[in-house]
Amino acid sequence: MGLCCLIVDDNDHFLQAASQLLKREGIDVVGVASTGAEALARFEELRPDIALVDIDLGGESGFDVAQRLMEARNGNPASVILISAYEESDFADLIPESPAIAFLPKSDLSARTIHELLGGAGVT
Repeated sequence: MGLCCLIVDDNDHFLQAASQLLKREGIDVVGVASTGAEALARFEELRPDIALVDIDLGGESGFDVAQRLMEARNGNPASVILISAYEESDFADLIPESPAIAFLPKSDLSARTIHELLGGAGVT
């Protein structure tokens, strides 16, 4: 069984492109969301293995969304990876404080990179 993924981003073009890319590479994108509330509902409904959460969700903080997702796991071992078009160094103080297992620049998004991050975090 493949990895099930939820993508949370407020950019419709990115959601579509990322979904297509990851599906081609063998990741089952079970859903997308563009707001924190939608992400939480989809997360609870779909119970993905991984949620990719954009740090900048317009008026919302991806850090806050990641925290809410982890609080809503209810025994689901799902993990969060924060994503952004910005550099990791722009968030260097905030990423370690978040419940996310890693940060992934959008430009590096691939199934291989996601699997490497999950393996590095002890998640399979």
